[in-house]
Amino acid sequence: MGLNLSNQQIAQELDINKDDVQKMTSQLRESIFARLPIPQLSGEVEADEVYVVAGHKGNPDAVKKRP
Repeated sequence: MGLNLSNQQIAQELDINKDDVQKMTSQLRESIFARLPIPQLSGEVEADEVYVVAGHKGNPDAVKKRP
């Protein structure tokens, strides 16, 4: 799993059926995920405003900033 191999590559290397490899890797991933701690969020969050101008295709004068 750490070598970033596909299920088919693992099946070829171990000379077993790719469906069996799929089951084994799924079980491994599920058990790893089950042991991860639940993230605890805390503190302040800051977000910036973003204004996206869209819909003025081919008319660049329409989106220029006005003084």
